[in-house]
Amino acid sequence: MGPIDLRSIKSPVSEELQQFEGFFRESMKSRVALLDRITYYIVKRKGKQIRPLFVFLTAKLFGNPAAKTYRAAALVELLHTATLVHDDVVDDSFERRGFFSINALWKNKVAVLVGDYLLSRGLLIALDDGDYDLLQIMSKAVKAMSEGELLQMEKARRLDIKEEVYFDIIRQKTASLIAAACSAGAASVIDNVEEIEEIRKCGEDIGMAFQIKDDLFDYGEDNVGKPRGIDIREKKMTLPLIYTLEQSDSSTRSRIINTVKRHNKNKKRVNELIDLVKTTGGMDYAREQMEQYKKSAHDRLQNFPDNEARKSLKDLINFVTERTK
Repeated sequence: MGPIDLRSIKSPVSEELQQFEGFFRESMKSRVALLDRITYYIVKRKGKQIRPLFVFLTAKLFGNPAAKTYRAAALVELLHTATLVHDDVVDDSFERRGFFSINALWKNKVAVLVGDYLLSRGLLIALDDGDYDLLQIMSKAVKAMSEGELLQMEKARRLDIKEEVYFDIIRQKTASLIAAACSAGAASVIDNVEEIEEIRKCGEDIGMAFQIKDDLFDYGEDNVGKPRGIDIREKKMTLPLIYTLEQSDSSTRSRIINTVKRHNKNKKRVNELIDLVKTTGGMDYAREQMEQYKKSAHDRLQNFPDNEARKSLKDLINFVTERTK
């Protein structure tokens, strides 16, 4: 089987995604020229649109995407973009996906205000049409994302993170948004609470697998070339490292923690640590965990209607866990 093509995954909803581009642009319009210039820049540098794709495919899984589906996708994208803009300020990051970040071009104050604007636009899209269910789904996700980030920052100070805390962090930080995209897509066409909850759990499993895959990249997973070591530099305790710590004796553990705390910019020490993670089986263990979440997502999908949207969702699960960047 060849690599999964994103275009074929999108095919059941390609028309809807095309129309959504215009809808999304309109949803960001403002009377302030500076703001319009920035939102135009945001639209121009949009990534693969994975989250709107989840919204439209889950809507198609249960029926036909409706006007509410477009609002659900816009809400997901607006809130996601708002958090990215704010993240770049928090991380002092001047680049995202090869483009300058908003704060790099227009300074932090502007970036924070733009993030706030996008957040409020999202809330108003839901309120204008009385989509309180969508508002609830997305507000829960934003709350979880903030808590996950803060929990990660708190743990980075002490490096006392256990496996269950790591899973808790990524469930909140990453999986909550993909879960919200799936449940919002379903809620835009059906009102069966059990089915909406089941597809939310499926989205959560996908999000967990997606994040573990991301963490593996830091250690040179697959064909991404050299290990990045970015997580180590940022003192992020990810699953391969947590597993390695748990398997190590006390002197090795002290050296690992010392490297992450005090020598995280020393290339030789970081590369030593990456090699240790590989030889201890940290990457293999993380890969196993990712495969379990992936299998759980596939199993949940089996309970839903067998149609082209379900096939695309299955392919999308494979795509996010087999990607090479």
